[in-house]
Amino acid sequence: MASFPSGPFVTTAAITTRMLRRVHLVRPGRIEYGQALALQAEAAQRCRTTGQETLFLLEHQPVYTLGRNADPREILFAPERRRELGISLFETDRGGRATYHGPGQLVGYPILNLSPDRCDVKRYVRDLEETIIRTLADFGIQGTRSPLKERVTSVWIGNDKIAAIGVHISRWITTHGFALNVTTNLDHFFGIVPCGILDGGVTSMERVLKRVIPMEEVEGAYRVRFAEVFGRDTTAPFAGRS
Repeated sequence: MASFPSGPFVTTAAITTRMLRRVHLVRPGRIEYGQALALQAEAAQRCRTTGQETLFLLEHQPVYTLGRNADPREILFAPERRRELGISLFETDRGGRATYHGPGQLVGYPILNLSPDRCDVKRYVRDLEETIIRTLADFGIQGTRSPLKERVTSVWIGNDKIAAIGVHISRWITTHGFALNVTTNLDHFFGIVPCGILDGGVTSMERVLKRVIPMEEVEGAYRVRFAEVFGRDTTAPFAGRS
């Protein structure tokens, strides 16, 4: 049985924090997609064997990724054009279709154990959406879920997508996650059919607010909202870059 200090200065909030699962936060900066896959695999194995959960907050070098439901024809740029732009290509085991990751985009990979109290895939995805919606609200942006079936697992500003979600869950251990456009080069989305959607655009926080948002500010806001939605303790210092 867990024990807690007693005395007049112990608050309910302090006790609640001790009862929450602690998530190890890692900020590796801007890394290649393959490196992120390896980090997630290591973290997932750690989560299975020791119970330690991890949240990666990072940016990627330019890359197109194809999820399990993607059609290779959703990649519109020829290999020569991709090489010219320095955009790599990966097939992954996440859900969803084609998407783009690159500098200026906040990518989050929560490696969590949803057992025993959150064993619900739809709930997990909606919780990820909620973390992004609350983060956007911190900057005065009203993000919403789309009522259209083909636009599930994403966050929208009107008819423009601002965040994409694609996850993989194995024995209730999560990998992959979300990508939020902060100051992303949106022209790179012309090289794909984003998430297979032909009748919608893409946008970024910079485009909506008409100003540059420091990535560190968005990371800090997201850290708080993630803790709220998932009931995790994220008070430990970041690992990785300072």
